[in-house]
Formats: sequence, structure tokens, C-alpha cells
Amino acid sequence: MNFSGTTRLGRDIVEKNWHIKSVAPQSECLKLARILDIPLIIARLLLNRGISSPEETRQFFASEPSSNGLHSPFLLKDMDIVVDRIKRAARNKERVLIFGDYDVDGITSSALLYDMLNRLGIDTENYIPHRLNEGYGLNSEIAEYAKLRGISLIIAVDCGITAYSEVEILNHIGIDVIIVDHHEPIADELPNALAIINPKRKGCSYPFKHLAAVGLVAKLVYALLGDITQEVLDLSAIGTIADVVPLHGENRVLVKAGLPGLSNTNNKGLAALMDITKIKGKPLSSFHIGFVLGPRINASGRMGAADKALSLFLSKDINEAYFIARELERYNQQRQRIQREVVRQAMEIVEEEVDFKEHKVIVLSKEGWHKGVIGIAASKITDKYYRPTIIISIKDGIGTASARSIKGFHIHKALSMCSEYLEHFGGHEGAAGLTIKEDNIDIFRNMINKVADSMLPRENLVPSIVIDACIRFSDINLRVAELIKNMEPFGEGNPVPVFCSKHILVKGRPRVLGKGTLKFWASDDNITFSVIGFGMADYLSIVSSGRPIDIVYEVSIDDWNKPPAVQLILKDLKYSKV
Repeated sequence: MNFSGTTRLGRDIVEKNWHIKSVAPQSECLKLARILDIPLIIARLLLNRGISSPEETRQFFASEPSSNGLHSPFLLKDMDIVVDRIKRAARNKERVLIFGDYDVDGITSSALLYDMLNRLGIDTENYIPHRLNEGYGLNSEIAEYAKLRGISLIIAVDCGITAYSEVEILNHIGIDVIIVDHHEPIADELPNALAIINPKRKGCSYPFKHLAAVGLVAKLVYALLGDITQEVLDLSAIGTIADVVPLHGENRVLVKAGLPGLSNTNNKGLAALMDITKIKGKPLSSFHIGFVLGPRINASGRMGAADKALSLFLSKDINEAYFIARELERYNQQRQRIQREVVRQAMEIVEEEVDFKEHKVIVLSKEGWHKGVIGIAASKITDKYYRPTIIISIKDGIGTASARSIKGFHIHKALSMCSEYLEHFGGHEGAAGLTIKEDNIDIFRNMINKVADSMLPRENLVPSIVIDACIRFSDINLRVAELIKNMEPFGEGNPVPVFCSKHILVKGRPRVLGKGTLKFWASDDNITFSVIGFGMADYLSIVSSGRPIDIVYEVSIDDWNKPPAVQLILKDLKYSKV
């Protein structure tokens, strides 16, 4: 069911589609609610998330997910080859190089793998490419570097699935390559590596296809050492959440098992970073990973020093750990300043040059944009204009780009249809990276918009909000709010439950608090709840009109200096229809 509401994009309030999920059969909701002794609305939320049996529900709500929620690592194609090769490296006292990506998933993957190889007594070193000078993934220069360092085995983590020529070069000089990557292969073509662990590769029967690279490394640790310790779970939770992979199946098991232990982690670097960000000792959620820790870990890579973040996780000295954590904080502040300027310039170009009647995909380019922040800038532009966006930074005639997409437009597939104009590209449905010659940018812009004309209906360019159910205030109480909280961790694949209620009356005088926060009391004539809308001060005139409104909201618990009470977190609203 779809109908229009209002939301804020930039400074304007515009129509937004409210999409209410299809209703699960009432008989199924009643059956699940009765068996589990839970409110009907909670049963519907579970069914909306594909959880339909008592056993699945118990596993979903389990505070300590058991190991039987994880599949055997040897179901991953080539896992036996990888285990045998690493054991041989240990026996033969070989030198191993871990080549990781510079984002949070790559950093945590590299740290986990380094610790494991050290436990096996293997002489190991890490290599994180310089984001600005070397770019993403294995490069041709790594062969000479590895040869000079006496490396006989390279393990690429969170990259490598499209490194065809680089792997051939390494093969030619006698260096074995193992790839542990979760990105999409291109047309089933794989590099000629000794082994490739990737559940998305053709012929891999692994049941769960959505593990982040850090999850795949955790499986490798389990295959080699026979257990997954809390230290492994700590970094697995961080990398999994930060990489925005679906938080169901094995990802949910890893994250839910890892989050509770983060507050008291034994990792000195992680503890130092949590301390300086003032979250140490607090119960952590996906929010803290996504918006506090993740940006700081990413910031060093964005500013060209990803090895700093890796050093943080590997540090054994508390004073060194605090020194590096403060460096990451400075990198993050620098990243924020540069990002604001790139976003400002990008928005100016959009307003001056983009024809929204002709262009479903926004493609922007400029000489000298900082490559470390163009991904974030693409996300900001996508959020504001609700168009797939590609931001290209040009240097010496070559453009390096980050792409972000919207629901219903698979950006990796779209790029594959324009590959003749690209030098390299990779990614997945929602995000991608590419390199392109400056001379090809204009023709690429036209081509990807032709692709979008065939793949992206214009009605999909209207922002929408997905609603679990339209309910009455009488359906909500403290137990419902507590059960919703127990559905955490929330994220991709397990979103925060969202509801709407109609013909709501505003009670008393609405207030605007700091940072544009709107607060008011709302009633359906029988029950009254406190409502808070962060950054939604632009809606003051609507809630002050005295007219009935329809609202979209999340259900939360407000227990700040008082007994717990239900509070509604406002997401959108509109005037009620008569």
C-alpha cells in the first residue's frame, strides 16, 4: 500500500511516499503470537522479517546466540585449500603478507587475520594501500614489494575478486595468492588465485551469501583454530556493522554475540578509541559503531593513512593505543572539514548544471576533489536529491569515482553495462567505485542515464519510507517497546520497526528544542504519548495548526532521569484526510 506523506529534503518539505508492507495473514500472526505469548504487533514484525517459526524466533531474540547459528566454514569453497596452505606456511617458516582494504571491514579483517597467523607462529606483515596514491585493491607494484620482502604467500582480504592481471603477475614470480573477499565477481570470471573464499562465487554452496570480509575471516579463524573468541567477535561486530551488510542470518549471530563484549574489550586500541569518544563502558548498539567508531576508523584511510587504524587494533601498549586513537580523532576532524567543502561545491554544480528531467543519475566531476571523501559526498547528494550519484575526482586526466544508489537501481549492474567507457569498477547493489578517463566522462554520463531509463522507473525517484504497520496507540505499551528493543541490533536487513497512526491530535503547545528538535504530545483521544522529532523543526507549523495529523514513527523507551515510558520518535507526518 502506498500513499503520500511529507518529509524534509534540504530546507524544503516535499511529498514522500509512505509504503506499508503487505500484511501477513492474520491467522499466521495470531498463531505465532499465541505460541510465543507475544503481542500481535510483535508477531507481525517478525513475519515481516521472514521469521515464522518458534525456533527462528527464539534464535532471533537469544541474548547469546549459540554456535549452532553458524554454518561449517568448510562449506565455503576452497576453505580446505586455504587451511592446508596456511598450515604449510607455518611448517615451512614462510613469510606471509596480508593485503587489506583501507575501510573498516578491511582493517578489522586484516587485524583478525594477523593475530591468527601470529598465533600459528607465522612471520606475517600487513600491507594497506594508500587510498590516494595507490587506490583500491591489489596493484602491480605489490609483486616487486613482496619479492624484495621474501614473501611466498599473499592473502588479500576485502579485495582481490577482480584482480586478474595482478594475480597473474604474482603467479609468474612464484608467489601464491589467496583471496578472501565478499564483493561481487564480474560475470563469473575469477582471478587465477590458489584459492578464493567468496560465498558469491559460482559453484560455492555456502548457505549464507552476505558475510562481510571480516565475517569470512572469522570463519577462517574457526576453521584453523576451532573456536571464535570474544576478541574475534569484537572486531567481527565492528566490521560487519560498518560495512552495512544485511544484519540477519550469520551476520546477526556475529553482531549480537559481539556487541555486548565491546564495552569491556581486551583490545587496547579499541578501548582507547571508545574512551576518547566517551562511549567506553556504555552498552553499545549499531549506532555507536556506524556513527562514532566507524567514521574514526575510516578517517585515517580517507586521509591516506589507513595503517594507523590497523596499528590501533594491533597495539599492545596502552600509551601507544591512546596516541593513535587521538590521531584518528584528528584525522576525522580533518575529514569533516574537507567533506563539507566538497559537498558544498558538488551541490552548487547540481543546482547549476543537472537537468532532473533528463538525468536520473547524477554524475559530477571536478579536478582535485579529495578522493578520500567523495564516497561520503556521493551519499549526501543521493540523500538530498534521491538520485543515484557518482562523484568523480580528476587528476592528470584520470577520474577516480565513488557511486551511491537508491532502492531499485543496482549500481554494479548498471556500471557493467557501461564498462566499455570505464578503466576499472567494482562494488555491489548500493555502492561502487570506478576509474575512468576524463575524456570519457561525458559519454559515460549519457550512457548510464540511458541505462537508468530502462532500469529505473521515474516513480522510483520519489523518496519513500517503509512502514511495518498502521496501528492504533492502544497497540503500544511498555512491553511492546521493550520487545522492539530486544530486536536489536538494527541495521541493513533488520531495520528499526516503523509504524504510522492516523487522525492524531496534538496536545498542548509544541516546542522546538536545541538542534531543531521538535517535541509535542500526541493523542488518539484515548492514549497520549510524547513525540520527539530530531531535526524536524520545519514541521512546527503543521503540528501547531490544530488539525488532525497522520504520523510515522519509531517506538522507543524514554528513561532519562525518570521511570521508563514509551516515547515516539517522529520520522514523518502529514495532515489527515477528512
